[in-house]
Amino acid sequence: MPRYNPAEIEPKWQQYWEKGKTFATPRLPAGPKTYVLDMFPYPSGDGLHVGHPEGYTATDIMCRFYRMNGRSVLHPMGWDAFGLPAEQHAKRTGTHPRVTTERNIANFRRQLKMIGF
Repeated sequence: MPRYNPAEIEPKWQQYWEKGKTFATPRLPAGPKTYVLDMFPYPSGDGLHVGHPEGYTATDIMCRFYRMNGRSVLHPMGWDAFGLPAEQHAKRTGTHPRVTTERNIANFRRQLKMIGF
């Protein structure tokens, strides 16, 4: 059996999912619907930590199960980008909260896509 090479295999499937809109939710689904919401991460950090995908994996499994059984699933991702964490990060780094929040959201989004979310 050939060795698993994630640098070779993962981008192929990430592009497939992106191009095929594998996880898109129809605007007006005819069948049963399910809404699953995770706790939003604070984009005041520089990136994800191990606790983020640990929590998202359980809801991802549920959503995939529901989709395989004919349900239309809305599983949005958002960012808790307001308040004290953003303010503290801005003070610590000396950068306006909007700048660091936008940069960190882009990084979080990239990291989430890399791990299949």
